[in-house]
Amino acid sequence: MTVEGTQRGSSWREYTDQGLSKVLAAALAAFVEKGYDGASIREIASRAGLSVPGLYHHYPSKQALLVGLTNAVMRELLDRSHAAVAEAGPTPGERFDAVIESLLRFHMYRREQAFVASRETRSMEPESRKAYIALRDEQQEMLDDIVREGVAAGLFRTPFPEDASRAVVTMCVAVSTWYREDGPLSPDELVERYLAIARSTVGASD
Repeated sequence: MTVEGTQRGSSWREYTDQGLSKVLAAALAAFVEKGYDGASIREIASRAGLSVPGLYHHYPSKQALLVGLTNAVMRELLDRSHAAVAEAGPTPGERFDAVIESLLRFHMYRREQAFVASRETRSMEPESRKAYIALRDEQQEMLDDIVREGVAAGLFRTPFPEDASRAVVTMCVAVSTWYREDGPLSPDELVERYLAIARSTVGASD
């Protein structure tokens, strides 16, 4: 089934705003521009139209802002992926396509959020990093389960299902580092092309 044929009425495909509160949107802009270490609480408060005490009312530290932002990013991605699977057909191939399309669209339309979440994992305190990685692993395991099921059903021919699944997710995540709205491929064209690559990677039957 083509992307165009499935697009209408699918809320997980729709990206109408940043999906962030005013404070987290201000933190995102500052972290994108200056990095976590270079951004100051005063600057983030100014971007959000708040005083520093007003910002602290919402988030008690810069670390809390980073954790709030990265958790929001991962939970939105997981929510969209679960919604995509719920709308997909029953076969592993249909659910695989749905998760891959969700990952690709997210990393196109939320590329700044995804980039900051990936880059600034190193800036998280240990417990926060552990919690973030658990959410990231949950997304990976969603696709791992589908690929293993596809292999067991004879629909995917890869002899290395976990490796193939990780390779496909890595490919989708990397879109956030280079995709631009004024680039040569429209979102639908990119999804079609990368779905073909992803299917090939897991050895999907034609």
